[in-house]
Amino acid sequence: MPELPEVETVVRGLRPKLEGRVLAEVEQRCESLRFPLPAGFARRLRGRRVLRIDRRAKYILARLDGGEVLLCHLGMSGRMVVTKAPDRPLDKHDHVVFTTEAGDQVRFNDARRFGVMDLVDEGRLWQHRLLRDLGPEPLGNEFHGNYLWQKSRGRKVSIKQFIMNAHIVVGVGNIYASESLFIAGINPRRAAGRIALHRYDVLADAIKEVLSRAITAGGTTLRDFYGGDGEVGYFQQQLEAYGREDEPCRRCNTPITAITQGQRSTYYCKNCQT
Repeated sequence: MPELPEVETVVRGLRPKLEGRVLAEVEQRCESLRFPLPAGFARRLRGRRVLRIDRRAKYILARLDGGEVLLCHLGMSGRMVVTKAPDRPLDKHDHVVFTTEAGDQVRFNDARRFGVMDLVDEGRLWQHRLLRDLGPEPLGNEFHGNYLWQKSRGRKVSIKQFIMNAHIVVGVGNIYASESLFIAGINPRRAAGRIALHRYDVLADAIKEVLSRAITAGGTTLRDFYGGDGEVGYFQQQLEAYGREDEPCRRCNTPITAITQGQRSTYYCKNCQT
């Protein structure tokens, strides 16, 4: 599933094509994705100007004139394909097609149809059921070691599952959790409530470092993620722990161990992570 760095990469790819542009044509080629599309979806979008595109967690927010926001989530396999209309034929999984007055086209392609699109009144955006209970952004000022330490008191859940909880902090997916814990030297099985404040300071910095590096590299491509420009991300080439089972740790040469936590794969070094 695309995580925060992948979605941030998509947002940055969409901005030069959509910001300030009018949606001259919107084609809706299905009735629903994960949820039914809003009534009159395409009609309500035609002729609207995109004022700004930003992100909250893994949600793309296109702010429109008239006070509405187009909220998008890529789901499991969704991607935004940018092209010039009509340079390439439509794919059967191109479910929503946006064409600007400049002739640029953005196609939401989602083979599994697990993505989300909704139109939300801007004044009620942060009360939307998908946004209202989210934790802070990991790259923002509200996220730091003391915040994690306070939230973790009394928690028996493993630290890896703790930092992957979107109610605690958004965007730290499975790959990035493993990588951050490796950098911080923390065993992913350790209970969140049994980690000291100074180690949370290191972990918060590690999360910021890993996510920032992933954004710079264009995200992590393990299956079918594409950025807003249609290019794949390359952060996987920099992974220190994730996917490296039995390969030597780059710090101490101990083979990387793989375990399962919460039905997700975890990779760590038994020697470096305590």
